[in-house]
Amino acid sequence: MPEVFVYDTTLRDGAAREGISFSLEDKIKILKRLDEFGIHYVEGGYPASNPKDKEFFEQASRLSLRNSKLVAFGSTRRALMSTSKDKDIRALTSSGAKTVCIFGKAWDFQVTAALRIALDENIYMIEESVRYLKKKELEVIFDAEHFFDGYKDNPTYAMEAIKAAETGGADWIVLCDTNGGTLPQEIAAVVRDVHSTVRTPLGIHAHNDCECAVANSIAAVREGARMVQGTINGYGERCGNANLISIIPNLVLKMNIDCISREKLSSLTELSHYVSEVANVVPDSHQPYVGISAFAHKGGVHASAVKRESRTYEHIRPELVGNIQRIVVSELSGRSTLILKAKEIGVDLGKQPDKLVNILKRIKKLEHVGYQFEAADGSFEILIRKELGMHKEFFRLESFRVIMEKREDGKLVTEATVKVHVGDKRIIETAEGNGPVNALDRAIRQAIEKMFPALKEIELTDYKVRVLDEKKGTAAVTRVLIETSDGEKSWGTIGVSENIIEASWQALLDSIEYGLIHKRQHPHTREEKDEDNKI
Repeated sequence: MPEVFVYDTTLRDGAAREGISFSLEDKIKILKRLDEFGIHYVEGGYPASNPKDKEFFEQASRLSLRNSKLVAFGSTRRALMSTSKDKDIRALTSSGAKTVCIFGKAWDFQVTAALRIALDENIYMIEESVRYLKKKELEVIFDAEHFFDGYKDNPTYAMEAIKAAETGGADWIVLCDTNGGTLPQEIAAVVRDVHSTVRTPLGIHAHNDCECAVANSIAAVREGARMVQGTINGYGERCGNANLISIIPNLVLKMNIDCISREKLSSLTELSHYVSEVANVVPDSHQPYVGISAFAHKGGVHASAVKRESRTYEHIRPELVGNIQRIVVSELSGRSTLILKAKEIGVDLGKQPDKLVNILKRIKKLEHVGYQFEAADGSFEILIRKELGMHKEFFRLESFRVIMEKREDGKLVTEATVKVHVGDKRIIETAEGNGPVNALDRAIRQAIEKMFPALKEIELTDYKVRVLDEKKGTAAVTRVLIETSDGEKSWGTIGVSENIIEASWQALLDSIEYGLIHKRQHPHTREEKDEDNKI
């Protein structure tokens, strides 16, 4: 059993960040990735708040999660109401989640100013809600909202609130710095006091309004907290939540608390970038541990020193968290990642250093113009195949054309025509769609689906566009990320261009070709395939 349990609330608190809006599919994908990484608790949302969260729990509760407990979030019962009749409580018990997290007020000011109820009634609400949920055989986590502010103002009442949760049978009591204004030494002192009098295991939930959420979480752990709540990349309302991407390696590498296995920790950078791509948020290149600049060194004393001994200017080995050391003037790393990726398709690049160098140069050029392959594994594999001469075209594009027509009645019509060659056959197809990418997707499918019937199983599931240089306005370079699925696995592909349609076509083409490769549908003979795999 780990000393500290990691609780992720990216799908609820993280989604409260301005500019983030997760689709149902986004939430399921992130849940699966967090489970794969080894997060102990994943809070999926507030099932009583909206239909999307309710549907999420209907789907998520049917998944076979290997490492994570799915958590449904809600509040205590409302004032002067029977717990069994409260809609929030009923939504929790019917969510399908075996673990629930409810919040209640621990600051007397919040009780009288926000809830406008009697202080005693708030205490009854906490105890009765926890007891009711425990009778439903659920694991119950109580989030003591505004606990630290409440403890400063009226420690007696703040303690009474969490004692009510303990009396009700809560499995965890989480102390929340909801306004994010408490400093680490204050957190440490309060957690120390609470830990000495409360038998129930404690947790910490910190917000980042004074840039102390990570430090506050670490301080709480040092004083006895055994659960840390936070979000991937620190996403959250206002200034964000405690950043698990920093907290986890701090616990594992700095404090020797194996809350996540060392093996899984090596995929931390990938996890961070994956969630940022799904959230459509530009990754922070200077983010500790996982930013592309976290272990980057310019020319001069630093660069020459780290080439000889990385400890001269690096606090950890970057590969421990899945990152790489970068010398800005000449890329010297990334070989191990390429070698591992090539092995997945049957090629040992370690024995072909010339090809390895060529691929690295190619990736460097592409990244310079805006490509990022963290969430585009499909395009990354195709790039390697092309550089090794293993990739053979399923079809060859002669041309495509997209027409958009805005009619007087307000109706918008989009039409795409593609001209392609499959072997010696020239095919022309036209299709309409609800937008240019949809029309192109339909047209290319009509053109080649008869020759590649596996294409019927391959569906575009997500489409995101990011402007890379906002200062250029409508002339800016755009990055398009497409997520595709065949019903069993999903893969990402990427395109970059000043023309959004061209960028979309690049990503769409890679998504189709990657899917057909792994469906073992190829226009060439089996003998040619066998020869490919010998390269």
